[in-house]
Amino acid sequence: MTDVLRIILLLALAGAAVTFAAVFLGWWNEEDRRLARLLRRVLGGPPDASIIAHGTNAAAGFRMETGEVLVMKNGGASALLYPMASLLGAELIVDDAVVARVHRGEQRRALDVVNPGAERVVLRLVFDNPRDPDFELNLRPEAIQEARSWIARADAIIRMPVPVVRAPVVEDEEEEEEAPF
Repeated sequence: MTDVLRIILLLALAGAAVTFAAVFLGWWNEEDRRLARLLRRVLGGPPDASIIAHGTNAAAGFRMETGEVLVMKNGGASALLYPMASLLGAELIVDDAVVARVHRGEQRRALDVVNPGAERVVLRLVFDNPRDPDFELNLRPEAIQEARSWIARADAIIRMPVPVVRAPVVEDEEEEEEAPF
């Protein structure tokens, strides 16, 4: 009788351990946490701002300290890391109409009216890269305010002075007289 109780207790403990492990792995691999960990790891620390497109396995973030912008899709399998200077613009598209836009060298078109009944919200980031010139985040309709703040962030990044890379100055070396030895 005690052997049967012992086996039932061991089976119950094993079931509880397996259940706990499954719950922990589900929590650990949740989309928000997984993409936030990837952003933090690639950018070399916590991002100054990040946005996650829930349900699409896509995210974007930037870090001022490193001067980099990271965009990811397919759960991070397709990730691109850009210097901030290559961000050319951003657009907020609501129901296939551009409602807010900021591009380098153009006037900012701010979001005036927020459509609460929007069905499709897309944040499009435009980069100076011929192979992958833009990145689209399909957001939930309730994320319009978050996308609006990203338009303002993109505007601030675009207005930052672009670092000028200067060639090193090489001075002519003076000819030294040789000592007579």
